[in-house]
Amino acid sequence: MEMNLPLLAGTCFVSGRAFAEGARVVSFLVRSLVTEEITRYDLAAEAAPGFAPPGELACRWVQLYKPRSGREQSARDLKLTAENLFLTLADPATEPTPENSRLVQFLALMLERKRILRARGRSADGQRAVWEHARTKQLFEVAADELTPEFFLSIQSQLTLLVGEPKPRSGPPPPAEPAAAGTN
Repeated sequence: MEMNLPLLAGTCFVSGRAFAEGARVVSFLVRSLVTEEITRYDLAAEAAPGFAPPGELACRWVQLYKPRSGREQSARDLKLTAENLFLTLADPATEPTPENSRLVQFLALMLERKRILRARGRSADGQRAVWEHARTKQLFEVAADELTPEFFLSIQSQLTLLVGEPKPRSGPPPPAEPAAAGTN
């Protein structure tokens, strides 16, 4: 999963006012109904309750604003990958939501398969799985819900919004009906 997406904006999408360091910022990932592109909207926390995203909401999270220097915005940072989305949503400074908790759990499983994350057991209370980011060695605690069919159905719409509808398979045509017997 890879999409081009800007980093956290320096101003509120609704008011246009600059964010102060440490301000609560609500970020939305929205798929346009017209172009099907994913857009990020960053709003001051007080502007978020009345915000109606112009499209389908893929996910939403709250974080504290930290200004970046120009050097920190590399081309790699401008790509939203599964890894970057996981690091953003699982960051301890990001306020969890039930929808994002399921998405973070799914991303953790996917990134473990790619060997980007390593399972490190359970939290002290046993309620959360602990994952280690292979490159940075940072530890993340992630909800450890049961992986039931209902779990996967609950995140299916988020994944569809983020990566799009599956393309139809282009396989061989179905076999033709056999000729009717006794037509000599």
